[in-house]
Amino acid sequence: MNEEISAILQKEAEAVLNIPVSTGYHDAVTLIIDHVHHRNGKLITSGMGKAGQIAANIATTFSSTGTPAFFLHPSEAQHGDLGIVCENDVMLLISNSGKTRELVELVELARGLHPALRFIVITSNPDSPLAKEADICLATGAPAEVCPLGLTPTTSTTVMTVIGDLLVVSTMKRIRFTYADYAKRHHGGYLGTVSREQSKKQ
Repeated sequence: MNEEISAILQKEAEAVLNIPVSTGYHDAVTLIIDHVHHRNGKLITSGMGKAGQIAANIATTFSSTGTPAFFLHPSEAQHGDLGIVCENDVMLLISNSGKTRELVELVELARGLHPALRFIVITSNPDSPLAKEADICLATGAPAEVCPLGLTPTTSTTVMTVIGDLLVVSTMKRIRFTYADYAKRHHGGYLGTVSREQSKKQ
């Protein structure tokens, strides 16, 4: 069992280290800062299934670190929730295949509402329909899933999460997010206490 666990950890670690590094990260962070911090827009994330759960987590992490973000469920968007999208927003879509029907439809619907809307896509397939619609495509490196069937989103969701972290941390650095800023958004719990204590030292 220990050998199996070590092998899985090795495969996951290799997948993270093999995430393609490109100028797309700089471009994506610049786009997010421009729309959210300069144009008073917001970051809207979306995805289906496991990728949707990652998208929701990325949105809450961005919001807690100074960049307003919301998760929009692509199916609910077709039943009125699309109304949350405004012209100065930027959308971050996550799909391993890059072919998720609900997200392809979301792009069309969102552009029908705001034709100049900008899109960032995280996918394993840079040649996919979603990637071709994106202003910026961030590739995952298409790692094989550690699932013994090769089907269950496991390694793919790991690298999606890490890519989200790359965007969040890079944005925090660019906007010079401080302990005091953090404390204003975390009033309770351990993180709130630590951020308040650290802000007093600055």
